[in-house]
Amino acid sequence: MQKLQTQLKNVSKSLATLSKQVESISKQLNKAQPAKKAQPAKKARPVKKAAAARKPAAKKKAAPAKGKTVLDSVFEVIKRSKKGVSIAQLKDKTRLEARQLSNALYKLAKKGQIRAQSRGLYVKK
Repeated sequence: MQKLQTQLKNVSKSLATLSKQVESISKQLNKAQPAKKAQPAKKARPVKKAAAARKPAAKKKAAPAKGKTVLDSVFEVIKRSKKGVSIAQLKDKTRLEARQLSNALYKLAKKGQIRAQSRGLYVKK
């Protein structure tokens, strides 16, 4: 047992000296490396005429009313229902993307304002 302890002490000492050596080498490398020079900015490419004739951007879905956050709008819909609201109903009523809705439900559940009654069905606590 004592043999193991002495071996462990030796290994520990060796590791400490190696660590010091690595630190000194690292410092030497930092001193030896010259400071990087800023690269000149690249010239912008001219815009082609064909790029202007692209399809118009897709219409964005309506955002929540002014002064209301995404969490407020989702909680409002859940609060108004007695039996709970499914994810499909929430998508229709809030006009949010799936990712936004998922994040809002997670945050509301974490705050303790809502709970999942069953899979995909949310109710106010």
